[in-house]
Amino acid sequence: MTSFLYLAGLILLLTVAASLVRIHIGPTRAERMMSAQLIGTSGVGTVLLLAGAEGNGAMIDVALVLALLAAFAAVAFVKASSPDGAGDPEEDDG
Repeated sequence: MTSFLYLAGLILLLTVAASLVRIHIGPTRAERMMSAQLIGTSGVGTVLLLAGAEGNGAMIDVALVLALLAAFAAVAFVKASSPDGAGDPEEDDG
């Protein structure tokens, strides 16, 4: 069972490599951000698979932090891409 988890982690790392290539050649910022999100998701999956294979519960906390960072990166991208910070709750309406 452990070897299966390591194999699945290796497959996820291959998707990270493909995402890095897409970040390098992707012509638009949105495509690069989607590739970065794929790296974050694959990273969470890989860490969770390693936590299951090694029986290390502390790695689950690392996966949760990585998932939060990926979510914050997506929000920051949307805020930076919107014209004049549209949809910003801290922006004055006047």
